[in-house]
Amino acid sequence: MSSEERTAMQHTDGEQVALMERDGMSRAAMIRGGMVASGAVSAGLLVGGRVAPAQSAPSAAQDQRVLALILELERLEDAFYSDALRIGRIGGELREYAEVVAAHEKAHVAFVTRALDSTPAAPRFDFKGVTGDPRRFADAAVMIEDLVVAAYNGQATNLTRPTLEAASRIASVESRHAAWIRDLVGKPPSPSATDDARSEADVRAALGRTGFIVR
Repeated sequence: MSSEERTAMQHTDGEQVALMERDGMSRAAMIRGGMVASGAVSAGLLVGGRVAPAQSAPSAAQDQRVLALILELERLEDAFYSDALRIGRIGGELREYAEVVAAHEKAHVAFVTRALDSTPAAPRFDFKGVTGDPRRFADAAVMIEDLVVAAYNGQATNLTRPTLEAASRIASVESRHAAWIRDLVGKPPSPSATDDARSEADVRAALGRTGFIVR
């Protein structure tokens, strides 16, 4: 990827949320604004040809719970890519990927934080040497990005429509991340016609198995 292509991606995807915030949109305005990206459906995200069932009727309180989960995932991604870049042992296309995605994740963290009424304390992270090893980093990035996409899909019908529309703008970018890193490691970028959806319990269990989050 050329430097010009990388810069274009950073401006079109990674700075979407940052640009909205810079233009003076309040948290409420961003949520109400119906920010839907191509590929997302405002009524819910399709899973296996149908909409995943909601855990309970969407509400403002439930939006906050879901956004807290999303923030934890976005913080994990932000820390993961930032740590790999800080260590500096990845290069070539893998580094280009990490640079672009790191900028995206910082913007995602800022956006979700603004959407929350109160911000949960940030966890500590321990990547256990993974971010210093190019192959392990790439494999972990595939796992993380696939998990994040599944988490967004799994929570879609638990959100009120305005919050779903806002979250969908981030979810579509996360899907691009997943496809990109899969391609870099030689996996099919889009392995099936529909994406998996995972419940909050499943997502937290998967996070626990990584050992990356230190409470």
